[in-house]
Amino acid sequence: MNRLPADLAADLADLPAAFTLADARVPACLLADGAWSADREGLAAVDIAVADGRVAALTSASGATQPDPARLDLAGRLVLPGFVDIHTHLDKGFIWQRAPNPDGSFDGAMAAVAADRAANWSEEDIARRFDFALRCAHAHGTVAIRTHLDSEGPRAATAWRVFAAMREAWRGRIELQAVGLIPIDSVMDDTLFATLIELIRAHGGLLGSYTYATPNLVPGLERLFATAERWGLALDLHVDERDRNGRGLFEIATLARERRFEGPILAGHCCALSLKAAEEIDRTLDLVAQAGIGVVSLPMCNLYLQDRAPGRTPRWRGVTLLHEMKARGIPVMVASDNTRDPFYAYGDLDLAEVYREATRIAHLDHPAADWPAVVSRAPAQWIGLEAGRLAPGTAADLVLFPARSLNEWLARPLGARGVLRRGRLLDAAVPDYAELDDAMQTRKAPRHGP
Repeated sequence: MNRLPADLAADLADLPAAFTLADARVPACLLADGAWSADREGLAAVDIAVADGRVAALTSASGATQPDPARLDLAGRLVLPGFVDIHTHLDKGFIWQRAPNPDGSFDGAMAAVAADRAANWSEEDIARRFDFALRCAHAHGTVAIRTHLDSEGPRAATAWRVFAAMREAWRGRIELQAVGLIPIDSVMDDTLFATLIELIRAHGGLLGSYTYATPNLVPGLERLFATAERWGLALDLHVDERDRNGRGLFEIATLARERRFEGPILAGHCCALSLKAAEEIDRTLDLVAQAGIGVVSLPMCNLYLQDRAPGRTPRWRGVTLLHEMKARGIPVMVASDNTRDPFYAYGDLDLAEVYREATRIAHLDHPAADWPAVVSRAPAQWIGLEAGRLAPGTAADLVLFPARSLNEWLARPLGARGVLRRGRLLDAAVPDYAELDDAMQTRKAPRHGP
């Protein structure tokens, strides 16, 4: 599963320590700055020289035909840098079998997760599912992940302990960051908020919350900003995900401007913006751009959750205004979000799938231009990593696909691939769901639905 054709995989496995991947197709937006000649999809024909696990040189494809054991002709196949998944929920992933969402709604998801958390979220349970998720992402070619951790209630410290252990165990394979997540109303609770800050500071995390329509929206945001300023914390917020009339993004941008907040702010979802009048959209996006806020869209999860009603086809598409944001210079990204849990029944922490679906849902094509950056270079820059692009000196963490164009790549689901880490072919496959079967039988809370 997720492997290249046998002949190409064998060639990759036999490469010497120094080699060249010849005639690769790489999105020019993911290459070191330079005058790259690109085709109509934005792909450049490149020879990638690798030595000592790093990219040694990038040159325009030479077309050399002389036999060379250190030169592998990719014949125009697609090569991407390792993926960066900037918004996930690894603490609640892969519980669908024991905690399905009875009606696919947001409220149903909240109730199912709460019941499962109370019944089953021991340290062992979270760790098994967390590691399972990381093995999925690793096999797919992901090199860095930021996860939100539910940080309210008695299970909060447990989730952070698991995160700390996983961050250490996976160091050098997947770089991990964590965001402490509580509702905006809970930000106003002194005890709950103090616990959140203690956990974040103890583990080097980021400060998060999810916003919705409540009288505590602005006071809660003000407290978040003040705390972030006091402790030098970055903000990563769930914003206007389910409330059609949500004004969270506007309020966040307004506060950031008024306070001259200097820390990074990443706003996830921002779905309600697509339903606003043009004047309000322009006013909000101007503020977002001025405040330097980045935005991450979670197209698969939001498309799944939003506008559900029995017997009715959904009208709300579930994505924010990525094109309009990008045109204003606002950093935009897409990410996996939830995986096989009550908030999203599907997914596999595969950013190739996320990018494919985002392209279809949000029209990130015609032209594709620099949209491939949304799962690589853009989130890597936001996190502060050298990943997500190819340049001399960067790690040779590459994902190779048999496709010869973006169209071929996006046309087929779950395309085969080969993953190189530090220039070596990764011998890893996605884990079998059966590994978690015994954990899925431990639920003691009443089941929802059939």
